[in-house]
Amino acid sequence: MQNQYSDLRSMLAQDEEAYQYFMGLPDYVRDQINQRSGNVKTFESLQDYAENLLRGDD
Repeated sequence: MQNQYSDLRSMLAQDEEAYQYFMGLPDYVRDQINQRSGNVKTFESLQDYAENLLRGDD
């Protein structure tokens, strides 16, 4: 089972893999994810959201 965090900041502070993944994303993707950081509570949701943004879907 995947860890669930209260928000993106909490996840990035506690999960090194999530942090490395997030920091490897383009700036515009990180900016978009930061705007909705309260909705990003698992590493899987972070990956899904990033992949959608990278495809041009929002």
